[in-house]
Amino acid sequence: MLPQETNLEHIGDSGAQRFASTHWSMVFAAADRQAPEWRDAMADLCTRYWQPLYAFIRLDGHTRERAEDLTQEFFARFLEKDFLKSVDREKGSFRSYLLACLRHFLANERDRDRAHKRGAGRPVLSLDYRSAETRYRLEATDLRTPERIYERQWALAVLGQVLNQLHAEWTRAGRGVHFEQFRLFLSGEDRPATYEQVARRLRMGMSAVKVAVHRLRRRYREILREEIGRLVGDPAEIDDEIRALFAAVRNEP
Repeated sequence: MLPQETNLEHIGDSGAQRFASTHWSMVFAAADRQAPEWRDAMADLCTRYWQPLYAFIRLDGHTRERAEDLTQEFFARFLEKDFLKSVDREKGSFRSYLLACLRHFLANERDRDRAHKRGAGRPVLSLDYRSAETRYRLEATDLRTPERIYERQWALAVLGQVLNQLHAEWTRAGRGVHFEQFRLFLSGEDRPATYEQVARRLRMGMSAVKVAVHRLRRRYREILREEIGRLVGDPAEIDDEIRALFAAVRNEP
């Protein structure tokens, strides 16, 4: 389960300077085929954005199988045509640029009969379409527009990355069991446990649990700011981007 609203819209500006050297670093690395980190950067971009793109394609009226084909083909074109070389961070967010590319790609596909079999001659990505289809169906029942579902899927993907990194840190520290209990308090609503219950499960004092949860939330905010900092063009944009992220999660206009 991903964290829901956690009142992170009011994150402060501490640590913003750390992002000065990492603005769009992942995107620019993915745009440079000669860079040693090119393959990892491209894989990172695909991991972050393929589910939002798949959901948009499904809402655009395509069947599940056709959406799978189109998602694969879109990323194949990205790899072949070096579309990332035309990215200009001064013209808006990367996800907006990516959506514009997808729209253009879909418009072209409508006018073209594909003469080869599904994926033939293309580098096929290993994507979990079953989970993507499940998430799409849950979203589609809310009658949202494709654009809003794309934004929400992007937001959930970012929060998932943050939670995974936090879990990895606690696991490396030998506190994976504690993390599974403390993460219950990252959600702002409908907590399935109380501090007292968690303290009993972990055989800890109540005050120790509260301190640990406070530190977990603080680290969660730090990682979120780091993730957002990698995707914006200016540290001053981080807070606005975080507010947009949580608005997308809550499906606010």
